Amino acid sequence: MIVDKSKAFALKVIALYKKLCDTNREFVMSKQLLKSGTSIGANIKEAQQGQSKADFYAKLYISLKEASETEYWLELLHESGYIGEEEFSTIYQDCQEIIKLLVAITKHRR
Repeated sequence: MIVDKSKAFALKVIALYKKLCDTNREFVMSKQLLKSGTSIGANIKEAQQGQSKADFYAKLYISLKEASETEYWLELLHESGYIGEEEFSTIYQDCQEIIKLLVAITKHRR
């Protein structure tokens, strides 16, 4: 479930990145968003092949940190006027859902 959600989210981030670069000519924050937003799913996928439980959880914690960073970049892009309210609400909600799932998965390890 989280693998699919994070991949779908990464595809939304990629589409938003393209739009920000092509339409708004914004490259700095959008590049940071692209890096952190696509890293979430990559680390979740990597966690599935973890060599140990500790490795598995370490990758999930990295995913959680990347998701929090992505949340920050989305907020900045929205508050600086690069992303409209409707587009922001949808992708931000998706990001928060992924964060909640990651927190739930890693909760018992804290």
